[in-house]
Amino acid sequence: MLPYCESEFGNASSIHLFGRRAKKALEDAREEVTRLIGPCESVDIVFTSGGTESNNFAIKGAAHALKEKGRHIITSKIEHLSVLNVCEFLEENGYEVTYIPVDEYGVVDIGALKKTIRDGTILISIMSANNEVGTIQPIEEITRIAHEKGILFHTDAVQAVGKVPIDVEKMGIDLLSMSAHKICGPKGVGALYINKKARIAPFIHGGHHERNRRAGTENIPGIVGFGKACELARKDMEKESKRMSILRDRLWDGIRRDISDVKMNGHPAKRLSNTLNVSFKYVEGESVLLNLDLKGIAASSGSACTSGSLEPSHVLKAMGVDATVAKGSVRFSLGRTNADADIDRVIKETPPIIEKLRDMSPLYDIKKRVESVE
Repeated sequence: MLPYCESEFGNASSIHLFGRRAKKALEDAREEVTRLIGPCESVDIVFTSGGTESNNFAIKGAAHALKEKGRHIITSKIEHLSVLNVCEFLEENGYEVTYIPVDEYGVVDIGALKKTIRDGTILISIMSANNEVGTIQPIEEITRIAHEKGILFHTDAVQAVGKVPIDVEKMGIDLLSMSAHKICGPKGVGALYINKKARIAPFIHGGHHERNRRAGTENIPGIVGFGKACELARKDMEKESKRMSILRDRLWDGIRRDISDVKMNGHPAKRLSNTLNVSFKYVEGESVLLNLDLKGIAASSGSACTSGSLEPSHVLKAMGVDATVAKGSVRFSLGRTNADADIDRVIKETPPIIEKLRDMSPLYDIKKRVESVE
C-alpha cells in the first residue's frame, strides 16, 4: 500500500500515465477479489467502504430496483445490524420484512423460510456465518429455494470470506458483501459482488466510477491492501483454518476444564474456525472483558458494532439463550498472529477473573445457598 500513500497519487479515472498506473493497481486488486470468491469476472466486483456499505448497497439497491415486482423481503433474526437496521428503514418506507427464526445453534429455520415466501417476495438476505457465534448457514440450500421462486439472494459474507471456501457461481449467490479488515486488510474498504443477472440500483450517485454502480474516487491504497489480503487469504485459507481450529478447541477445552458453569454458544461443528463464544454464568460479560483487558487480553461481548449496549445479544436471544446467561457471554476471536502461548495465557488468566466476579455476584451467592441446602 505504501507507494499509493506516498508517491503514486494518480486518480484511476484519469487518462494520463499516473492515472493509468492507479487504474492498473485497481484492476489487479479486483482480480484478486474474484479469485477469492470465484470463479467470477472482475466486472462483478464493486469496491465499497466496507461491509456496512456493501450490505446497504445490496439490500436498498435490490429493493429499489425490484419495487414494481414486490415489496417483501426476508432475512433472519441474527443478522448484523447493517442488515437489520436497513430492513427497519425499508419497513418505514413501505416495504414489509419477515425475520425468520433460528434454532438453538443459530442455524436458520429452513421450514420457516419456505413458508414465508409469497408473491411479492423480492429478496432473501441471510448471512453466510454469524459474527458473534460463528455458526455457518446452509447457503447453497437457501439459494436453491430462492431461485426456485425467482427471488434474488444476498449474503453478508463479511465473516466467512477468507475463512471458508466460497464459490459464488457454484453456490448460486446473486449478491455478496465482504470487508477487507476481516481478512487482515485495511479498514474502510470492502466490496460487493453483483451477479450480472441481478437487478440492483446504484447506491451512491455522482460520476461514472465502478461502471456507474458506485460513484466516488476509488480508495486506491485501501483497495490495493484489500487485494493483497485476498491473495494471502486464498493461499493460506486451508492451513490457517486448521491451525485456528486447533487453537480454538484448545481454548474451549481449557476453559471448561478449569471453570464451572460455562456454555459454548453456536453450532458445535458448523462454525468458523476462529470464533469461540462462551457464556460465563452468574457474571456480566462486560466485567469479564474489563478484567481481561487489564491482563492485556482483548475480547468482546458480541459484535463491535453493538459495544456499549446494556441489552443482551440479539443473536443469543434469538437462539433462545436465557437473558442472564447471555449477558455473561464473551467472544474470543482468533487471527493470524495468535499462537499457542496466547491460548495458554487466556486459559491461565480467565479462571481467577471469573472466580473473583462470582464472589461478588448475588446470583452466584443464591446458587451456592441452594446447593448447600440440597
